[in-house]
Amino acid sequence: MTATATMGRARLLGGRLVIRNLWFTLLLGLVGFLVITPLFLLLLNSFDVGIPGKEAAYGLDAWIRGYETPGIERAIYNTFSLAITRSLIATVVGIFIAWLLARTDIPFKGGFEFLFWISYFLPALPVALGWILLLDPKFGLINEWLVSLPFIDEAPFDIYSYWGIIWVHLTATTIGIRVMLLTPAFRNLDAALEESSRIAGAGTMQTLVRIIVPIMMPPILIATILGLIRSLEAFEIELILGVPIGLDVFSTKIYEFVVNEPPDYSSAAALGSFFLVVLLILVGLQQYYLRGKEYTTVTGRGFSARPIPLGLWKWPAFALVLIIVLTVTAIPTGFVFVGTFMQLFGYFHIADPWTLDNWRQVLADPILIRSFWNTLKLGIGSALVGVLFCCLIAYVVVKTRYAGKELLDFLSWLPYSIPGILLGLALIWTFLLIHQVVPIYGTMLALIIAMALSRLPLGVQVIKAFLLQIGNELEESSRVCGGSWFYTFRRVLFPLLSPCLIVVGLLIFITAARDIGTVVLLATGKTRTLSLLMLDYTVGAELERATVVACMIVLMVVVGAVLARALGGQFSIRS
Repeated sequence: MTATATMGRARLLGGRLVIRNLWFTLLLGLVGFLVITPLFLLLLNSFDVGIPGKEAAYGLDAWIRGYETPGIERAIYNTFSLAITRSLIATVVGIFIAWLLARTDIPFKGGFEFLFWISYFLPALPVALGWILLLDPKFGLINEWLVSLPFIDEAPFDIYSYWGIIWVHLTATTIGIRVMLLTPAFRNLDAALEESSRIAGAGTMQTLVRIIVPIMMPPILIATILGLIRSLEAFEIELILGVPIGLDVFSTKIYEFVVNEPPDYSSAAALGSFFLVVLLILVGLQQYYLRGKEYTTVTGRGFSARPIPLGLWKWPAFALVLIIVLTVTAIPTGFVFVGTFMQLFGYFHIADPWTLDNWRQVLADPILIRSFWNTLKLGIGSALVGVLFCCLIAYVVVKTRYAGKELLDFLSWLPYSIPGILLGLALIWTFLLIHQVVPIYGTMLALIIAMALSRLPLGVQVIKAFLLQIGNELEESSRVCGGSWFYTFRRVLFPLLSPCLIVVGLLIFITAARDIGTVVLLATGKTRTLSLLMLDYTVGAELERATVVACMIVLMVVVGAVLARALGGQFSIRS
């Protein structure tokens, strides 16, 4: 009787395992379809030279046409030159600020870290509009103040320039993401390394340059590669500040092919395919560099509770970080708010320059109301879909022995290496492919899938980090009591995961509310979001209305970021 019961229980457990693995395989197949299919179709359709709607014909015409476009060589150079230059500057600045916040006795460092966290989530276009008010060569306030000096004859700064674009990127997200990624890594560094250096007679800065930076090279390299990938996908800042002076980049060239009449999707796909190969090479180089290397920074000896005293340099360091953090947050967003009340954007010296009409007109515009609801639908929808997929993927990777979990983990990370505008272009082909079966192209669901997919890497990594802190004995106890996998997940893990899932949902919502690059090629007039409405106003030179919409987006993003940070503190989320 006992043997029979044991065999029956074994068959029951085996059956449950087969069913569970079947569900995991379906999840792997769905994620693989959503990630691999767009990239494959992007490459395939770059060779399609047939007439749209007719039978496909393949050749190299689109590649020839795309790479013979006037100015394409310069656009390629601009793309990498801009990205590499600002990445190098941001890495140096980010290392120094992260070290100050994590390892020294600088005052208010927790608040500074939070403000850098906020700066990363601020939309890039409102930041650019704020700097236009300050650094426009004709009416920028800083330029006007400097020209009023007796020894300056012309405006020294021009926001519509190579260095103007770099400056806006540095103050938008480039420095912020370095500080976000590097500060926790510096905080976890074994203090014995610094103590040994000081005992050997090295000063504070010498220890930072000669000891800390080399030891911290893996996280620095990861932050640099991730930041470089994000820099290569830049779109809206280059569209607003670069195109008027003939400074194109890869993303604006792709956008130009798609919005032309008629659109040339094949040439856009050819440019995108080349761009994707370059990005994958960068990722491969990162993995090759890290393979086989060991950099132990956390040991059993613990960390030093006493921060490094800066002495007389404490308050100058505080002032420096304060200036930087105000430059990346309060200054540009503050002037965006000022711009909403201007009769003519940037013209402070005309008669009666201030008005409330911009707010009245925008708030009364039915397009704004529709765009606002579209933004909420996109944010909430992508948050729900994204959290569901991120949670399932993270659970399979961390808590199961499923044979395909490493492949699932890789597929979930892959979207991070795909720039937003390139992901949007790739998804166009996917949605057109399945449109006869599932009419998704041009709908809000298409935008939700695109945003959820683009945030998959972030959500999975955050939930994985939290799941690693939950002991396996909780699930084992549930299974011993006869609970199924679904019951255990629903009644045991989900309540513990709830704060983490809320934070991930808020992060996805924030991204959806401010995103332009991922959805700009997928959206239609009916699915236009606030960010795209802001872009339309800006491109159409209606900057007064653009700043009103920008303020709404900034408010929405800041509230979401504050909530995410507050909830994140409940389970020690690491940015």
